[in-house]
Amino acid sequence: MVTLIAESEQKVYNTLDQLDISYARYEHPPVYTVDEAKQYWQDIKGSHAKNLFLRNNKGSRHYLVVLEETKTADLKGLSTQLDAGKLSFASERRLMEHLGLEAGSVSPFGLINDSQKAVTVVIDRDLSRNGLVNFHPNVNTATITVTNQDFEKFLKHCGSEIIYI
Repeated sequence: MVTLIAESEQKVYNTLDQLDISYARYEHPPVYTVDEAKQYWQDIKGSHAKNLFLRNNKGSRHYLVVLEETKTADLKGLSTQLDAGKLSFASERRLMEHLGLEAGSVSPFGLINDSQKAVTVVIDRDLSRNGLVNFHPNVNTATITVTNQDFEKFLKHCGSEIIYI
């Protein structure tokens, strides 16, 4: 069986190859939430993430929040930490405009599409606790694993502002 890879996903692999970043790819049915994805993560080592795309109340700032999957996002606390004003989930239109992603596929790998560097990345420090991290490769039908060191290399390549919490 030949797997067709979407252009948005292939762009991730091309970038990782260009950066000499190794990865493991795991296919699964489409998933839209962490709860749906958990059943497919059983044999995938490493930390799994919950990725949220947020905006401030004026819509002038956008944030990609990357949390360890067991955590719950405290938007009020986060807005205070970031001095961002009230935070809310950004629309699907904004998600496509800034990260080139569809709902259900939010991932740090979408930063390769943020040519304006308009998205601030907020990363949970606990995500790096076991050396490997897992994210969607800009589609919700696969998960890829990279080392934390290579994830940092990818983030540096993207050039976005990064805040660790």
